[in-house]
Amino acid sequence: MSENFPSEYSRPNDPNLHRPLLGPVAAERLCVDDVLQKYCGEFGRWQLRHFVLTSMAWALEAFHVMVVIFADREPAWRCTSGGTAGCSAAAKSVCELEAGSWEWIGGEESSTVAEFGLVCGQKYKVGLVQALFFGGCMIGAGVFGHLSDSKLGRKGSLLVVCILNAIFGCLTALSPDYYTYVLFRLLTGFSTGGVGLCAFVLATEPVGPSKRGIAGMSTFYFFSAGIAVLSGVAYVFRSWRALYVASSIPSILFLVTILPFVSESPRWCLIRGKTNRAMKIMHRIAKCNGNHIPDGVTLALDEEASETVQDKTELESKEAVTGSLVDVLRSPLTRIRLFLAVGINFLCSIVYYGLSLNAVNLGTNLYLNVLLNAVAEMPAYLLTALLLDKYGRKPLAIGTQWFSGAFCIVGALLKGYGVWKTLRMVCGVLGIFGMAGTYNLLFIYTVELFPTVVRNAALGCATQAAQMGAILAPFIVVLGDGIPFLVFGVSGVLGGFLAFYLPETLNRPLYDTMAGIEEGETGQAHV
Repeated sequence: MSENFPSEYSRPNDPNLHRPLLGPVAAERLCVDDVLQKYCGEFGRWQLRHFVLTSMAWALEAFHVMVVIFADREPAWRCTSGGTAGCSAAAKSVCELEAGSWEWIGGEESSTVAEFGLVCGQKYKVGLVQALFFGGCMIGAGVFGHLSDSKLGRKGSLLVVCILNAIFGCLTALSPDYYTYVLFRLLTGFSTGGVGLCAFVLATEPVGPSKRGIAGMSTFYFFSAGIAVLSGVAYVFRSWRALYVASSIPSILFLVTILPFVSESPRWCLIRGKTNRAMKIMHRIAKCNGNHIPDGVTLALDEEASETVQDKTELESKEAVTGSLVDVLRSPLTRIRLFLAVGINFLCSIVYYGLSLNAVNLGTNLYLNVLLNAVAEMPAYLLTALLLDKYGRKPLAIGTQWFSGAFCIVGALLKGYGVWKTLRMVCGVLGIFGMAGTYNLLFIYTVELFPTVVRNAALGCATQAAQMGAILAPFIVVLGDGIPFLVFGVSGVLGGFLAFYLPETLNRPLYDTMAGIEEGETGQAHV
């Protein structure tokens, strides 16, 4: 029997074989995961191309997040030829020197600290810029998380945030004073907050359930690669204004050369009632992968997958299914998941960004430090990706957080001088290694915990919590000595305990609607 025919024609006892030839054809209604597994292929050539193109947006996010490391750095200084009387090279800070007796190496244009005078009593303003940027990210994650679930869609939201990033990034380079600079960094944070979550969901939703974990965790390679590339870009463009322009141009290139070749998510099309458009995308996936979807197969939401439909017009008249965080909070099943996801993301962000800030204070070449930090995270991504489908999401979420937390607690007990200082640095590196794995895992875990209709809204809420942790991290770091390590250690251990209460999602379907997840998970609990 030719595989081009619907599966029901291969069953001799099927009553549909004896129906009148001119009658309506009953469609086989399957959810997206079933169509991917049975007909399209879970991760073929189409998904690979789509995944790589979409995940490049993570590099753009890395540019806009990490550019402050170079733009807001405090440059080296030297005594001027005429200021030897009031200047000493042995001074620990320019605050100890007389005005006019020293100068910045590279000039005032080398960083915002030099140009806007963010030293001595004004040094807190450097941290304020970073905090406000992450505050903008927190707001943007919620706004674009909702928009990508509603009318804009995943691709439409990614288009908007990339346009805004390019505009705000270039305008930042034109800032005439500190307060204008703060404003544009806040606006850049607002748009940057939607880049990662939109790109992640768009990249992973067309992937089959058995391949989704590894694919989802591979997105962070692009973020680390973006940081590594940024270190090279910053080495070339030593002026902070030129650096902001150089780090914003890639967003324009992404819009022009990559985004037109990215497809909208078939899951989003389905929940918005665009069934025909969703089916066209699924047919393209199958064709590119060398497979074929029979004519009698059509997409359906979770609770409709077992039903049949006799009239094609019924498919075209489906109404859009909508959802919001209110629906998540109304359901006891998703409410507890949201609270746990928010708590874990908040704690992990404190540890990850806090340890990252400590890592850059090694006193060596800044550009090399950033490059090595980016490369050091990649083994954690690889290890967790290899173990993800073997041990599941939950054990890894617990284990990586406890691994990080344990080394942070050990670091808090060590002294800050001599060989103990080196050992504390090693504990910090191992802590970053563990938390980088957790951070990578959390995105795919959060995606699988919620149905399509509210997935980006829930992910946006979790991302907002992570941004709150990022805002808090610099204030913990300034406490100094072993206190930051102690806070990071407790946060990691507590995050691991919270993960105990999350369900395992390994090989579980990606539900489309609130009704679908409640029916599916309740049924699974009774098995």
